[in-house]
Formats: sequence, C-alpha cells, structure tokens
Amino acid sequence: MKKYFVIAAMAFATLPMLAQETYENAKIAAEDLNGTARYVGMGGAMEALGADISTIGTNPAGIGLFRKSAATVSFGLVSQQDAVEFSDGNKTNMSFDQIGFVYAARNGRNSFLNFGFNYHKSRNFDYILSASDALQNASQNKLTYAKQKNGLLYPANDQGVPDFSQSYVNCNQLDDIYARNLNYSTDDNTWYYDEATAYALDRAHKGYVGEYDFNISGNINDRVYLGMTFGVHDVNYRHYGEYTEQLNGPWGNYTAVIADERKIDGSGFDIKLGAIFRPIETSPFRIGLSVATPTWYDLTTSNWTQAYSDGEAILNSPASESYDYKLYTPWKFGFSLGHTVGNYLALGASYEFADYAHLDSRNKTGGYYDYWYGEYYDESESDRTMNDHTKQTLKGVSTLKLGVEFKPDPAIAVRFGYNYVSPMYKDYGFKDGTLESNGSYYASATDYTNWKATNRITCGLGYAVGNFNLDLAYQYSATNGEFSPFMNYWDNVTEADDNVCNPVDVSNKRHQLLFTLGYKF
Repeated sequence: MKKYFVIAAMAFATLPMLAQETYENAKIAAEDLNGTARYVGMGGAMEALGADISTIGTNPAGIGLFRKSAATVSFGLVSQQDAVEFSDGNKTNMSFDQIGFVYAARNGRNSFLNFGFNYHKSRNFDYILSASDALQNASQNKLTYAKQKNGLLYPANDQGVPDFSQSYVNCNQLDDIYARNLNYSTDDNTWYYDEATAYALDRAHKGYVGEYDFNISGNINDRVYLGMTFGVHDVNYRHYGEYTEQLNGPWGNYTAVIADERKIDGSGFDIKLGAIFRPIETSPFRIGLSVATPTWYDLTTSNWTQAYSDGEAILNSPASESYDYKLYTPWKFGFSLGHTVGNYLALGASYEFADYAHLDSRNKTGGYYDYWYGEYYDESESDRTMNDHTKQTLKGVSTLKLGVEFKPDPAIAVRFGYNYVSPMYKDYGFKDGTLESNGSYYASATDYTNWKATNRITCGLGYAVGNFNLDLAYQYSATNGEFSPFMNYWDNVTEADDNVCNPVDVSNKRHQLLFTLGYKF
C-alpha cells in the first residue's frame, strides 16, 4: 500500500450531457422564508391578506389588494448559530433580500388593475457544515474497494488487470481517485484498502437563488382578486469542503484529504396563479388559493477536486469537470385564510404542499437550431434511474404558516409568526453511489444529510410616518439532520467487507435580522 497517492487523469469526458444527483437537486429546489420585514415578521402568512409585495411569489392575487402604488427595499444580516468558521465561510453575513414596486391603477369605482415587479432572495445558501466521528471497519477507500470487488468500477483485461482507461458508470470521482492510487497494487495485481480510525468533514456553502417576479393582478368589485406572476430564477451556488480520513497503512498512520469545490449556476422560470375571495360581502374574511408550475431550470455544474496526504498536495493540476443539465421542480399548491378586525388586528394562516419525490432530473440529449426564428432549443429526457432514487429518498413537504399583526396605534404595528415545514427527506434515504446514472458518475463528494422538520419563529415591528413605512423583523429557524460521510454497503459474500458507518447529528440554526424601507405614492 502507498502512503502517498496521486490523482491520475480522469476518464469522464465521454459523457458531456448529464443530470444531477438527488441531494444536490434538493438544495436548489428548497426555499427559505424571506421577503419584506412585514411579511417575514408575520411568518409569511399573508397569502389571503395580501397587500404586501412579497405575496407576488406565493399568491399573486395578493398584489390585487393594493389601493396605492408602493415601492420597498429590504436588507439585513443572517447569522448561523454554533458554527465554526471554515475557509471563506463566515458565521454572519450581510444580505440584500428584496426590492420591488407595485403600480396601482383604478379601473372602476371599486376595481383596480395592478402591475408589480419584485426581486427577492428565495434561497440563501450561506451555511457551514462540520461533522466528525470515529470509524471502525468502514471508510471511503474501503467503499471503493468493496465496489470494485463486486464488479462495479473498472473492467479487467485478459490478464485480470483493471483497465483504468475505462470505467463503469458506477464509478464516481472519489472512486477514481482511490482506486487508481490507494486501493490497487501493481506489484501483485491485488486490491487493498487501509483501515480508518476517524473522519472529519468541513464545508462552507455560499450563494443564493434570486427570484425576479413580474405580476399582473386586479380585483372585481372588491370581492374577487385574481393575479398571475411570471418568475425568473437565478441560481448561484458555491461550496468548498475538505473530507479527511485518519488511516492506518503498512507504513503507519497518515491522513488522506479530499478537497472539493463545486459551483452550480443557471436560471429557470415558472408561472404562478392565485385567487382571493371574500365570500361574505359584509365581512373582511378572505380565502386564498394558489398554484405554481414547476420551475424549469437549465443549469451548469462544475467542480475541482484535489488530494492531499499529511498536508502535502499531490497533484500539480487538480481534477475538474463541468457539464450542463436540466432540473424541473414539482408543482406547488397553496390554501390560505385571512381576517381583519377593524384597522388594528390582522390574522393569517397558510398551507402549502409540494411533492419533492417528483423532482425531475434530466439529461440533455442534444438540440436543434430553428433557422426561421434564429433560436437554438435544447432537447432533454428524464434520468429514470436518478428519478427513481429521488422517489425513494424525498417526499412531499407541507408548510404551515401562522401570523398576526396588532396595531396599538395607527402608526405602530407589532407582528408575530410561526412556520412548520415537514421533512423533505425520508428517514432511510441515502446517496447511492452504485446507480447507473450520470448524476452519480460525476459526483465529487459522497456525504449526505437527511434533514428533518424546520421550525421558524418570527416577530417584527412597523412604524408608519407620512407615506413612508419602516419595518424590522427577526427570524429564528432551526433544522436538525443526520449526516453520513458515505453510503453504507453490505458485501454479499464476505461480512468483513461490509462498510457501515453510523450517522451523526448536525443542525442548522439561523438568526435573521431584516429591515425594510417602504414608500407609498
């Protein structure tokens, strides 16, 4: 066995058009609670109450309740509790969260036709993940050994020597690194693995998904409110991580480190429809309904991978890959209730559902050029293997929002809110590195986290002076999860070759302070 190992040239260039992997897709598809400070302070439970620009992306009919034109801008701080800063990941970061306007045009005695635009950060990726634990009879390099033993990685030639110029689709980037340089001895044509005693992972996630929403909405006799929003989504995701294993080899103890950097960039679009009804003419009680199409994403992912041993970089030129793929998120449905008492109390409740088991990972299969219109159109097809894995890993998510606003004085508002978001991941989901899928083939990290339910508690204050309003909100969100450095693998022949690692508990506890400046005209 070699104490130091080298990354050879990667043989992945034969599959240029690919689909991504379930756990990476889930990061892009999930959404945060964000928007104006009023919206966040009430827990986002304003889909039936309306008259806040943030409802443009949840129930477009809410824009139809504006009686005056308005413009708002929001920014603040986001801080991760209990995080240990790593690389360029910081515990606390400034965030520009929202900017938008609504133009309200009277279209009759009691009817308006409104137009709106709003940008908001629907997903903030800033997060530092740290996990570590002891290892016994399990490691990443043992997993590679077990996969090769069961014929999943490299074919052998007539002399039984593995042909590293070829690989099966089950071989990911980490398998390639370990297999070429740590698991195979050219001296006696034998596969080995070094026993591991512990592992540690540190990763800094950064970036955001920005959503640009364009809305047309209105009301009919102040009883029925209808709206439609066209949304453009801008994905900017980054992470840098270091996975370390403490190994025992023939020459003693040493560390093997895989440094991994990944970027995902691209854009998508969706359409949202909404309606709000006042069923009783003399009552302000409202019922809201909304539906959002999938977000049709066209994305590019690229990664850089480097190996180290005992702190020494091994390769002059790191391994790297880049490819394009498509991702279609599930449909989303919403139901909401709202009620006001005089001009001093507002109550809201909202429920949303999206079945993330139906995330659609898609391989690009080519395209064609339309000479008449001068446009190029991509063609794609679903990655059935990865989508089957997604169905086994993810599930439907229910989001409950509750909110209240109380005005002890017409110029002052006090707000409280609560959210419960059910788990997206099934209890026994895992990142399957044996899939015959291009999404697994290009994986540069094998760890995964099954996040559980999210609880959010919010509060806020508002102050109105003339045509201006100043709003402040605080949000605390907490999500626990179970982290695993790699999939468990059971050998069908030799129990000693089983590779099983218990998950460890991790959490994402976040504090957000949000400020909004608004103007009505």
